[in-house]
Formats: sequence, structure tokens, C-alpha cells
Amino acid sequence: MSLFKLEGRFIDNLPKIYALYTGGFLAFVALMAVLEQAGLSADSIGILFVAFTIVIYALIGWLSRTMQVDAYYVAGREVPPVFNGMATAADWMSGASFVAMAGGIYAAGHPYLAFVVGWTGGYVLVAVLMAPYLRKFGCYTVPDFIGTRYGGNLTRFLAVVVLVVASFTYVTAQINATGTIAARALQIPFEVGVWFGLLGILLCSMLGGMRAVTWTQVAQYIVLIIAYLVPVFWMSIKQDFGWFPQFAYGDAVARIQELEPLVGVGKLLPTEKVAGMSALTVLHASPADTTIAAWRFVTLVACMMLGTASLPHILMRYFTTPSVRAARSSVAWSLFFITLLYFTAPALATLTKLQVLDPNLATSIIGKAVADVNALEWIQKWSAVDMLRVIDSNGDGILQINEFFMRADIVVLATPEIAGLPYVVSGLVAAGGMAAAMSTADGLLLAIANALSHDLYYKIIDPKAETRKRLLVARILLIGIGALAALVASMKLTGILGAVAWAFCFAMSGLFFPLVLGVWWKRANRAGAVAGMAVGLGVGSWYLYMVKFAGMAPWIGLDDLRFGIVGAGASLIAMVVVTLLTEAPDAETQAMVDEVRVPSGETILGSTH
Repeated sequence: MSLFKLEGRFIDNLPKIYALYTGGFLAFVALMAVLEQAGLSADSIGILFVAFTIVIYALIGWLSRTMQVDAYYVAGREVPPVFNGMATAADWMSGASFVAMAGGIYAAGHPYLAFVVGWTGGYVLVAVLMAPYLRKFGCYTVPDFIGTRYGGNLTRFLAVVVLVVASFTYVTAQINATGTIAARALQIPFEVGVWFGLLGILLCSMLGGMRAVTWTQVAQYIVLIIAYLVPVFWMSIKQDFGWFPQFAYGDAVARIQELEPLVGVGKLLPTEKVAGMSALTVLHASPADTTIAAWRFVTLVACMMLGTASLPHILMRYFTTPSVRAARSSVAWSLFFITLLYFTAPALATLTKLQVLDPNLATSIIGKAVADVNALEWIQKWSAVDMLRVIDSNGDGILQINEFFMRADIVVLATPEIAGLPYVVSGLVAAGGMAAAMSTADGLLLAIANALSHDLYYKIIDPKAETRKRLLVARILLIGIGALAALVASMKLTGILGAVAWAFCFAMSGLFFPLVLGVWWKRANRAGAVAGMAVGLGVGSWYLYMVKFAGMAPWIGLDDLRFGIVGAGASLIAMVVVTLLTEAPDAETQAMVDEVRVPSGETILGSTH
């Protein structure tokens, strides 16, 4: 019994608290499995999984409520590296990582690995260029660093603008993911699901700010990583690929390559287009396309890497650690926890595709009678929420590869049903996907609200505002921005991965070089930073509009998912040129920059700034 006897501070008992939480969650999963065997309906299991986890997150958010500025903005700067690594991983592994990434690999193969490589590699940039130095600075938000480092309200304001544009774009993708999950688990329309997801997000973050979000995200990471790994290991063992599918799915890839020509992949063209869905008809680039494919891969990796190192909601996680050394250690733990999922995503996509294609498996559907396929429960359920369609275009009654349309965003969520696993696994995956989307949305909404309340309202509009008023403003903004994001997400303007790529490109266009040069080039000045942010965001946004909506041909293959290359390039040129043409910062500012790069010593800003 002494294992769970809690003595001393909450921080000192974190291992015991989260061990108890993990045990309780696994017990709940076991209970759902027993109830399924006893006859509980699949819909009821899905509802219980989603409801149970959201109630737990809301409870953590309530218990973490605070009216202290330091706790609300940076969780009191006392989060240990391991737990901050888990929280950062949850903050990072969004609906795009959990719900959409494996779906992209499933639908289009190798090109989508650029997201995995770029997102993982981005943490190297965070560790080397950003996190320890921003922690040494002692800021509350990313615009707080920009405004103090370069001076002046204009720099702070522009940083807020870039943060809001990038984070708002990103948060709509997360609420899109919560809507997708809620639509299936609760059997409600997508447009209603996004508002259900928003309610859960606000319950986690509104009262406790960063402190509530941190401890909720640790709980959410535990749920999402269990939910992601279980079906992959289960399928691998079931298909005789062994206990470690991450190392053994090469045989599954070889089997798919045998099957693709037989079912018409790369030969048959879709006879009908279905909005938001795709048929598996072309998965590999031809030799003639190799060079451009390589260029597109590399440029997408670059966007994801630089975008990762520019995202405010990720960088602000390292403001919560006790020290500079802890911030550096926290980055390493973040990468470890993230890799657990990213290393598994290709295996999940491969094994799921095999379930659909291989006629030797009972779960295959290609080449089967259309009537039999339409009778499958998982086909009916996903079709009912308009995420999947089977269209017998040639009228022969047999399902061809180009007659099966499915949104890539649902592949992970549908995998347990496709593979014929017990529905309790589907409920678990739905809970994991909701945890991933909610954890990132929490961080994004908090980043926006904190920047607007601290950097715009407190630092620029009303510097004399008392603590209670500042935090009230932050909470009102949290609700308002969340509602607007849910409204935009309900319009389905783009897919989850597309919106995420845009967010990364916006962030790198406006923030990457002002942040990096702010730490590593003490000659960088206010005028240069203003030019870098304004020109970078402006040029990047113009290029996105022209390529995506105005019909302009992409420059050297840089489409709308890669506009950050153009924006960041313009930002660098503008910042360097303007800096060199204007007066250098004063000696005090340059000494401050030198001090930021020294790991030891006091933070630059005081704890109550």
C-alpha cells in the first residue's frame, strides 16, 4: 500500500500519481472488454471511452485551476524534464500525427514520410538553436522574447500576429480531428462533433492555464501512446509478423508490392471523383518523376523542420522547466516519446493496407462482391458519417481498387474494425485520437490566448492591469478563439495534414529567423526583426494565395504545402539587409544576447515581468 501513499508536494509524487492513473485506465479498458463480451453494443463502448477520458481530463483541469500568473503562463516553472517531455510529446502529436499521418502513408506511400522525418528532425533544431536559450531568457511567451530582445511594441505586436495566424490555422486542424472522431464514436454529424471536441478542450485549459494543460497532456500522452501501439502489435502478431512490427513489416511491404499490380494499383484510373476521399490507384513515382519527387520530399522536410522550431506552442513548453539544463534534457525526452509513435506509423499503414488488399486474409475487400462489402458493419458505419464510399462504377458487382474511396484521415481510427479486432480496441483508438487532438488544441489555444492577454493586452494596451483582470482576459479570449476555430473547422476548408502544413509554413515564414538570429546574432536589431516578420509573413501568405487560389504555377515545385520556403527565404533576406543598413543594437542589448547563451546564472527576465 505504501506504493501509492502520497507525501509531500504534488511534483514529488508525479511517478506514483501517473502510475495510478495508468493502472486505472488499463483497468477501464479491461472492463470495457468484459462488457463487450457480455453484449454491450459497439456504439455504447465508443461513447464510454470518449466520455470517460474527457471527464478525466476535465477533472485534472479543474484540480489544476489557478489565479497565479506564473502558474497560469508557465506552470510555475517546476515541471520535471521527463514529464515535460511527455507533455510536449502530447502537445506535439496532434490529430495530424495520430489520425492523419499514417493515413497519408497508407494512401500515398513514401512521400508522406517527409512529415515524419521533418517533424522529428525539427526537434534537433529546437534542442540546438532554441529551447535552452529561450528558457534562460525567462519569458512567458514567444512574442515576449521577441518584444524584449528587439525592443518596442511593434516587434511584439508583429510576433503576436504571426503566432495567431500560425496557431489558429493549426488549431482548426485539431478541432477537425476531434470532429472526425466524435462523429464516428458518438454517431453524430461532423459539424456537431467539432463543437463537442471544443467543449472538452476548453474544460482542460480554461481554468488552470499552462499548469492544467501540462498535467492534462501527460495523462493524454499515456492514453494516446497505448491506443496507437495496441492495434499495431495485435495486427502484427495476428498476421505472423512477430512481436515488434516496427522492425518486421518489410515482409508486409513485399507482399503489398506483389498484390498491387494484381488489383490494378497504378493502372486503373478513378471513374468518379469523391470530394475529400481518394482511391488507391497510384502509390509510387515513376522513374521519370524521381528527381522532382526527391526535391518535393526534401523541401517538405525542410518546411516541417523549420516550422517545428518556430511553433510557439511547442517552444513555450520549455519555459516551464526548472532550469536551462532541464530544458535541454526535456527536449531529448520529448524526442524519445515522440519517436515511439512515429517509428510505428509506417508499420500501421502497411499492415492496415495488407488487411484490405490480401485475398488470403478474411478482412480483404478488393475483388469481393460489392454487396458483401456494403454489408460489412465498418463500411456501413463510416459511410453513414460520409467518410467512406463504395461505388460500383462499372456495374459488374465486384469491388475494384478504384471503386473504394476513403478519407485518409480515418485510416487509423478505422484500422481496428478493418482488421476485425474487438470493438474495445476501436474505442481505445478513438480515445487516443481524441487525446492527441485535444492535447495539441489545448496548447495552441493557450498560446494564442496567452500572447493576446500578456503581450497585446498587458504589455501594450493596459500595462497596469491587475492579475485577476489579466487572467480573466486570457480566459475570455480562450473561449472566443476556440469558438471561431470550431466554426472554421466545420467548413472543411482543407484536410488535417494540409492545414498543419500551412501552419508550419506560416510559423517559419514569420518567426524562424527573428528567433534564431535573436539568439545567435547580436547585431540583429529592431528594424531587421520588423522587416523579417512582416516581409516573411506577407510574402509567404501572398505566395500561398497565388498558388492555391489564384492559379499561379508553383515556383520550382513549391506548392501550397511548401510556401514556407518562399516566406522564410524572404524573411532572411529582409532581416539581414535591413539590419546591416540600420544602426546596431546598444551595448546593453548585445551584452544581454551574450548572457542568454551562457547556460548557468539567473534568467534575464524576472519571474513577475
